[in-house]
Amino acid sequence: MKRISRYLTPYTGCIILAFVLILIRVFGELSLPNLMSMIVDNGISNSDMPYIWKMGSIMLVVALVSTFAIIMMDFFGAKISTGFARDVRKSVFHKVQLFSNAEFDKLGASSLLTRTINDITQLQNFLTIFIRIVMMCPLMMFGSIFLAFSKNASMAVIFTALIPFLLVIIVLVSKFAVPLSTVIQRKVDRINLVIREKLTGIRVIRAFNKEDFEEKRFDDANRDLTQTMIKLQKIASVLMPAMSLVLNGGTIAVVWIGSHKISAGSLQVGDMMAVLQYIMHVMMSLMMLSMVFIMYPRAEASANRISEVLETEPVIEDPKQPKTPMGQKGEVEFKNVSFYYENSDEPALKNISFCAKPGQVTAIIGSTGSGKSTLIHLIPRLYDVSEGEVLVDGLNVKDYTQHELREKIGFVPQKAVLFSGTIKSNLLWGKENASDEEIRLAADTAQSTDFIMTKEDGFEAHIAQGGTNVSGGQKQRLAIARAIIKKPEIYIFDDSFSALDFKTDANLRAALAKQTKESTVIIVAQRVSTIMHADQILVLDEGKLFGCGTHQELFETCDVYREIVLSQLTKEEMA
Repeated sequence: MKRISRYLTPYTGCIILAFVLILIRVFGELSLPNLMSMIVDNGISNSDMPYIWKMGSIMLVVALVSTFAIIMMDFFGAKISTGFARDVRKSVFHKVQLFSNAEFDKLGASSLLTRTINDITQLQNFLTIFIRIVMMCPLMMFGSIFLAFSKNASMAVIFTALIPFLLVIIVLVSKFAVPLSTVIQRKVDRINLVIREKLTGIRVIRAFNKEDFEEKRFDDANRDLTQTMIKLQKIASVLMPAMSLVLNGGTIAVVWIGSHKISAGSLQVGDMMAVLQYIMHVMMSLMMLSMVFIMYPRAEASANRISEVLETEPVIEDPKQPKTPMGQKGEVEFKNVSFYYENSDEPALKNISFCAKPGQVTAIIGSTGSGKSTLIHLIPRLYDVSEGEVLVDGLNVKDYTQHELREKIGFVPQKAVLFSGTIKSNLLWGKENASDEEIRLAADTAQSTDFIMTKEDGFEAHIAQGGTNVSGGQKQRLAIARAIIKKPEIYIFDDSFSALDFKTDANLRAALAKQTKESTVIIVAQRVSTIMHADQILVLDEGKLFGCGTHQELFETCDVYREIVLSQLTKEEMA
């Protein structure tokens, strides 16, 4: 909790003001029993009416001031807690933006989502309760104990002796509740994961009639969370009855002793009423504090999970003194590159060396899992190499700032991703200030103009979240157009033509060649027909480079490439 308390610093003034309002409220509530005891002890008769009106007016003013203080305290409490949650959420989002793929692999998207929303909400709720209760209750409790002693020490000491027993109950409950609260947040992660997979994979689930399986999977996760929550609530439910038993027992003892003192004439009725009121204040303060102790374990678990995100240092960082390349623009070179995924004993890539030059098309082909996508992810530093160097324009990619490096690259991922908005807003991701002519040219090159113009709103047509309202081929073409509009020095296509028919594929590659004459083009593909006219083809298998050359050269010299070609093309097509 301490590690994220620094986000409260901007609200120091509001916290001080809230504390002042709490003091006003406490003073008002503690004054009322004293004023009431003075009226009762002085008796009530017709001649005392001016005194009663006077004291009643004072009590009314005190009550109104206390009410105003409560309203303003709640206002500032809400302002502090919501502002704190906003700032923490912003910091978490900014931190996640800096993460490389390695951090995402470690923490998981569903867990990051839960931490950003659910965990921060838990902290916000706890902070609201903290300002309204935790800051007030100790003052109310100790003030009531002090005034109770000032009225009658013998009665007050009985009740004060019960406080250690109450604290022991609270500590014991918290000891068992904290571990369960941490487990609950992990189980919320699990439910979030299942729901995300259910929603994103709904078409596949229905196609394979797996609704019952997914329902059972969700039910298992939901039941697991429910059982843990019930266990936590069972532990927490012990707190209130135990405290009520102790507190009510103390109240009975005070009333019993007070009645004897009143009979003996050593205690006024008004004083006993005041002591009872102060005891009720102490009881209510402890009851409310016990509620906070129930919430605290989960808030602490949430704070630790948020701190884990904020304190995770990205593996990939910008250099302290970035360099500027002086050589040819767009050249990519791999020098003896090897790469290991975290906790992996075997390399995903081993000793890869090649050079991709501007004006040339470099294609990468290989079986599934051979390391094609991993290789191209090293160029924009989505991962960092384990051994060797990746050079762009003769400069190690680690010597660039990430922003400057990625400005050179137009990247089309294997899974095309579109964002909610319009077709135009998605294309403008490539270049924010692109003109309508540039947008139209990029769409023409990507062979997407035809289907765009069939829509009623054209380039202003709505795109649903994830691009679910367009087909796979249309999504790929829009993603390619988004990269083209950027006019980068390096184009990277990660199996970005797989959803296109052969005619569209051929037309797109022909149009693309005109737009990328001076750029370096790197294409990852499964289809030989897509890459057979490339200037050089890299053949990967099990993370190793088995061949590099033109289609004809590799067909004659590389067994792995020849097997791929023969599995896809007929003799007539090869001729």
